[in-house]
Amino acid sequence: MEPHLELRDVSKSYGRVFAVRELSLTVPRGSVFGLLGPNGAGKTTSIRMTMRITMPDTGEILLGGVPIDDRLRERIGYLPEERGLYRKMKVLEQLEFLGELRGLDRKEARKRGGAWLERLGLADVGARKVEELSKGMQQKVQFAGTVIHDPEIVILDEPFTGLDPIATRLLKDLIDEMRQRGSTVLFSTHVLPQAEELCDHLCLINRGRTILQGSLAEVRARFAKPALRVSSPASDAELAAIPGIAAVRHHNDDRLAELAAGAVPAEVIRVLVGRLPVEGIEPYQASLEDIFLRAVEDDHVAVV
Repeated sequence: MEPHLELRDVSKSYGRVFAVRELSLTVPRGSVFGLLGPNGAGKTTSIRMTMRITMPDTGEILLGGVPIDDRLRERIGYLPEERGLYRKMKVLEQLEFLGELRGLDRKEARKRGGAWLERLGLADVGARKVEELSKGMQQKVQFAGTVIHDPEIVILDEPFTGLDPIATRLLKDLIDEMRQRGSTVLFSTHVLPQAEELCDHLCLINRGRTILQGSLAEVRARFAKPALRVSSPASDAELAAIPGIAAVRHHNDDRLAELAAGAVPAEVIRVLVGRLPVEGIEPYQASLEDIFLRAVEDDHVAVV
């Protein structure tokens, strides 16, 4: 797929501490791309460098193959993690102001602002001051201001924070609509089920470095070890002794028998049920959260 946004060997340090270290990632055009990582991994720093709020020490950031400058930055809609609305300003006036900042004339900004308020279930709050709204409603208003100028790429930093389940579902639907229109969406999160539900592609960073990247299917194929979910009174050692089982581990309430490279699941199951008492057995599909946790754990072990 054609790259839309690229970070190439980008680094940023504060004193002796690296927030981002030689980070490279490629966001395909028209994709929903998840920038994932634990708190403090470097997600927000990477986004702030993309938006030229802070500048990288080394590396380059490209939009459509061209280094981002202040002019190109206007083609991006950005919802920061730290929400920032003028609390004393009326809601529709706020959207007019944000629309004008992004190049719309006042009449068009007011028209689009009203349409977005209606789309977000806020049609009756346009004349109210921002400070009179709940945090969730304020976040919806800021989202409207982020996309009011119909940007070609939208960057959302932890967009679901503070939203109730209904508002979260609405925002997910809007992200899906943007995908269907061919827009590119990059959002950062540490909540993996949201990324698994929404993303076509993803990049997992830890301590400012990329530790896995690709489409969701590619990441699963490369990093999710095939396994069987086994319910049996047999011990872990007895299960691990079955040919084709490389290791036995526990995940939540499941006991998982990881298969050795080249093992045929049907053959492993045949031998397993022939040798040990088995109450239940089925293939296990690793979740993105499972892959994420193991990748971060392996990364920490590699450094130590």
